[in-house]
Amino acid sequence: MKVVGTMFFKDNKLLIDKPRKRPTYQMIGGRVEEGETPQEAAIRECHEELGKDAIFDENKIELVMEFDEIATSDGKTPIHFYVFKYDGELEGVLTTSEEIEKFEWYDSALGTEMLSNTLKNEVIPYCLQKKLIK
Repeated sequence: MKVVGTMFFKDNKLLIDKPRKRPTYQMIGGRVEEGETPQEAAIRECHEELGKDAIFDENKIELVMEFDEIATSDGKTPIHFYVFKYDGELEGVLTTSEEIEKFEWYDSALGTEMLSNTLKNEVIPYCLQKKLIK
């Protein structure tokens, strides 16, 4: 399965969201659908998860890393994960939905217990190494 996530930053914090059906926070993102490129999936997922009042330039989303892992949801499904970074400032208003319960601007002071395995094992270490978050 192919999955995408997009990193948005503000004040050295990473935007993450909490799905209503999961106990942990995740990246803004989801599955790549049939016939979609990873970049197209990332843009679609950003629109779906951030809400209609979030404003971003689709041309400023760039692929920065990819890796293989096992899905947190079931502990056995292999995933190829594409991580994109938004090179700009997210504007407008974030809107929760049937899928998304809440948003959080994350820095390392919040610890890792609240995070999905993808965030905990891959994305947060990358962000800390690149000094994208505190």
